Amino acid sequence: MALRATAVCLLAILALSGCGSGSKDGSKAAGDAPTWPAPPDPMKLTKQAGLVPEQAEYLQYHVHAHLDVFFNGEPIVVPAGIGIDTSNPNVVSDTRGVGLKQPCEEPCISPLHTHATDGILHTETKTPQPNQLGQLFTQWAVRLTKNCVGGYCKPAVPIKIYVDGKVETGDPTQIELKNLREVAVVIGTPPATIPEEFPR
Repeated sequence: MALRATAVCLLAILALSGCGSGSKDGSKAAGDAPTWPAPPDPMKLTKQAGLVPEQAEYLQYHVHAHLDVFFNGEPIVVPAGIGIDTSNPNVVSDTRGVGLKQPCEEPCISPLHTHATDGILHTETKTPQPNQLGQLFTQWAVRLTKNCVGGYCKPAVPIKIYVDGKVETGDPTQIELKNLREVAVVIGTPPATIPEEFPR
């Protein structure tokens, strides 16, 4: 019995470079959906993404893109609060999501962030600068490359990225988060339908 369990674990290691509780970014064994919560150091990750943390949301440049992530056909939650310092006293979290009740005394929000678990990616800033998908994943602390999402990598696990319903074959980190753009990240078996449009 112990030999069989060891063999199963070794197969999982070969397939996904991890066995047991999963990798540091929440990826698990092949059949388990990953858990990727909003990380606890959002302003540090905002800077790593090449963005400048702000004290408030500015709407001079205001666009929304939408992100769906699927694992073996099932949706994975894109968490609320990516790019928002939820420990700041001027940040509120409730059943509707995460937001600011008033400007913060120090930077507490990224120009690119999520308020709720609806997959909407908000860009709200003074600077008319489009953001890229890679910046969101950096702030989420989830690896994104042409071959990997989190701890899942080709060829062991199929991965496809779709933009407005069409397969994206280039570098997914460079996908521009244009207004009303729909991005779908598909890990493993795809869902029955690939989203093609920003949800209305």
